Amino acid sequence: MTRALIIGASGGIGAALCQQLGADGADVVGLSRRDDGLDLTDQQSLRDHAGRLSDQRFDLIFNATGALVVNGHQPEKTMDAVDAQAMAAQFALNATGVALVIRHFAPLLADDRRSVLASLSARVGSIGDNGLGGWVSYRAAKAAQNQIIRTAAIEYKRRNRHAILVALHPGTVETPLTAKYAARYPTITPERSAEALLSVIGKLTLDDSGSFYDWKGERVPW
Repeated sequence: MTRALIIGASGGIGAALCQQLGADGADVVGLSRRDDGLDLTDQQSLRDHAGRLSDQRFDLIFNATGALVVNGHQPEKTMDAVDAQAMAAQFALNATGVALVIRHFAPLLADDRRSVLASLSARVGSIGDNGLGGWVSYRAAKAAQNQIIRTAAIEYKRRNRHAILVALHPGTVETPLTAKYAARYPTITPERSAEALLSVIGKLTLDDSGSFYDWKGERVPW
């Protein structure tokens, strides 16, 4: 039986992942800030929660956390709107928080069979695919997350030869995170995104570790 750990299990995509995995017969453990007090910006919180699971091994660890608006700061339209505290908050959650997830939870990946650690990134974090500008802090934090995952994947080829680490773009999903902006883009439901992301994960090979894919299974440029 597949064992899965969903970090951010109370969010739209996280909850849909839990539901889909459970329907497929997986043994699912969910963690969230709302239900369990897990805080990606607090290293001790991550250390404590990972420690309570230290005797378990997972085939899939999925970080479904993230935020476009942090502490009330909206995405910047121009460089003139860049604020140091707002940018630091974006990095704390969407980049540093992911690095800490990998540090504390990746050791829980199964090391005797194929296992995957996936994290929700965003297409706007692609440097090569940026033709619009704006959203400086969010873009930069997601780009940093991508580099963190890429770097960690190289290390984990030595630490756990069965592990695959990957960044995933979930599409523009109908959640509170995108509600203010979704009218400008085609959207999909959390359930459709979760189904598609799990399909992408199911097709990954060891050669894909350290890559960035969208929900359709297409590589996203760095």
